[in-house]
Amino acid sequence: MRKLRFSTLQELPLQLVLIIPFVVQIFGTVSLVGYLSFKNGQKAVDDLANQLMQRTSSIVNHHLDSYLSIPHKVSQMNADGIRMGLLNVRDRKTLGRYFWYQMQAYDLTYIGIALTTGEGLGAARYDGKTITIDDWTAQLPNNCINYATDNQGNRTKVNNIYNYNNFEQSWYLEPVKAGKPIWSGIYTWNSPFGPYITAATGRPIYDQNNRLLGMVGADIHLSKLSNFLQGLEVSHSGKVFILERNGMLIANSGKNQPFILVNDKVQRLKAVNSPDPIVQGIAKQLQQRFKSFDTITETKELEFDFQNKPYYVHITPWRDQYGLDWLVVVSVPQSAFMGQINANTQTTIWLCFAALVVASMMGIFTSRWISRPIFRLNQASELMALGNLDQIVKGSRIKELNKLTDSFNYMAGKLRQSFTALEKSNEALEERVEERTMELKNALSELQHTQAQVVQNEKMSSLGQLVAGVAHEINNPVNFIHGNLVHLNEYIQDLLNLIQLYEQHSNPNNPEIQNFIEEIDLDFLIADLPKTLSSMKVGASRIREIVLTLRNFSRLDEAEMKPVNIHEGIDSTLLILQHRIKSRPEQPEIEVIKDYGNLPLVECYAGQLNQVFMNILTNAIDALEEKSRTENDFLEENQIPLTDKIHNQIKISTSMLDSEWVQISLSDNGIGIPQNIQQQIFNPFFTTKPIGKGTGLGMSISYQIIVEKHGGKLKCISIPNQGTEFVIQIPIHQKID
Repeated sequence: MRKLRFSTLQELPLQLVLIIPFVVQIFGTVSLVGYLSFKNGQKAVDDLANQLMQRTSSIVNHHLDSYLSIPHKVSQMNADGIRMGLLNVRDRKTLGRYFWYQMQAYDLTYIGIALTTGEGLGAARYDGKTITIDDWTAQLPNNCINYATDNQGNRTKVNNIYNYNNFEQSWYLEPVKAGKPIWSGIYTWNSPFGPYITAATGRPIYDQNNRLLGMVGADIHLSKLSNFLQGLEVSHSGKVFILERNGMLIANSGKNQPFILVNDKVQRLKAVNSPDPIVQGIAKQLQQRFKSFDTITETKELEFDFQNKPYYVHITPWRDQYGLDWLVVVSVPQSAFMGQINANTQTTIWLCFAALVVASMMGIFTSRWISRPIFRLNQASELMALGNLDQIVKGSRIKELNKLTDSFNYMAGKLRQSFTALEKSNEALEERVEERTMELKNALSELQHTQAQVVQNEKMSSLGQLVAGVAHEINNPVNFIHGNLVHLNEYIQDLLNLIQLYEQHSNPNNPEIQNFIEEIDLDFLIADLPKTLSSMKVGASRIREIVLTLRNFSRLDEAEMKPVNIHEGIDSTLLILQHRIKSRPEQPEIEVIKDYGNLPLVECYAGQLNQVFMNILTNAIDALEEKSRTENDFLEENQIPLTDKIHNQIKISTSMLDSEWVQISLSDNGIGIPQNIQQQIFNPFFTTKPIGKGTGLGMSISYQIIVEKHGGKLKCISIPNQGTEFVIQIPIHQKID
């Protein structure tokens, strides 16, 4: 007896079969839990980082709103005081002390006034602490004196004398030119007290007679913005910096200043040139991403890789009503939040590894305990397969395997008893097998034939239900449109009659009416509007006919057969397809040639026959469009100038074959149909169009309508690259069964 076995490539030891699923289950469960924990933690980190950066950005914006509004408030108070006559611009000592006291109350670097006469006065805090007074006249040179002051704002001694001309200063010229309060710019210089970086405001001032006196201004020290940013509670490696739209750095939360000294002159830095590597790197990546900082018009939340580390970046535009337009950038490294998550991930990996080891050891022990009695059963089975039927297997401690052993021993005894009887009946069985084999072959052949019929019937039933459902869903809205077109036509006709009555009984020479009539071209509108409604009615009627045809094809509804004018059906179909026939930018107009014969009325299902025309003409238009695209691509590829040589044509001809039959021919000069697929075009669901553009039912339905519904003939004649012709032949009178 030959030993029966599966291929060795498909065999696995029982121990592996018992171990592997157990280990894979443990490992997969722990890994999935660890992965989900990591992803949830990472999502929580993203949310936390965004909330932190949003909160930080909001704090910075609020600080900028309040801090940078102070100079404008002070300037407005001073301008109002001068306009109301409370402050005398000619009383220079009193005005200087007034500015000195304002400097005590507000955290500003300069408060001053410049007049149209060239004179000016101001209180300054150049070193950020001590307040001095500048007083200048219009007589150059050495016209400006800087005075030290006492604790009452009185001038005590001269600190410095220098030349000064307000008419050369943009902080004076720009507000006077603008005629409104503005920021006149950011100024830098290296004063004797240290670097001086300030944003200056200016506001024109007028006397009680609204005559321009000059301007008042106030400056605010921008270095204090960096001090504020350094005090924010951001992560250890997080950075907050503010820059202008031109990329110049205004302030940052790092220890590096947003400027450098070159030959004892203060030179501001661009963010991309900042000595702080994080600020510089983030600014460069922002510039690469957006090309220009001017394009950032709304809050952005981004992620960048810098120095092989991911960073969260939050950008917020900040603007005020006086012309400042800055960007507030907050960046936080992902590592500031991911440390604990990474540690938990490592712990999860070690736990997974430990669980895998434990599961493997338990699996090995369990598999040995189970596999040994099964191995004994297997050996006994193999010996029985070799012909040695005298086999008895010992039991085990596993209840189920012990029952299996008893069953095996009982089976072995029964097998020995029946083996002899089996040999005797083998010959008779072989004879009966041959008979049954022949019967089964015949039954299989019959079953295959029946199955094919059932499948075909099921396909047609499903298709019919699908088409009927679609037709039903389309029919309701189309009936609504078609029914309302009649009322719309009546309403428009009534309106046109009303317009004619107005023309008869109103003044026809009113220029305003005449101009409006010419502008809207009333005569053309009155003539064209009924035509437009008529076209809409034809389109709605055609849709109703198509819906009716779908229902007829599904055999779930009955259509009326009556004598119809074939030419009217063709013309209505062409009218519906007019939007695809006329010239478009991507292809020239399709020329339609009609060669109609003198046909009688033909008994047919008008809607179904129109559907055939629609399917054939649509395929012809698709073929002509494909031809146009191919020729255009060839001309462009070979750099040949486009010309009007592409000539697309559809020819429709009708004629009488004899007294009982008519023939309709529809041909095009498109790409044609390859010879090897011409025999399949009438098969259901066969299409040569791309997926989503054709269903493969159009020509199959057309064939069924012509041949089965009307007892006619439908032929296709096509030559590749020359064109395709469909010939329809139907009887004039239908036979009544």
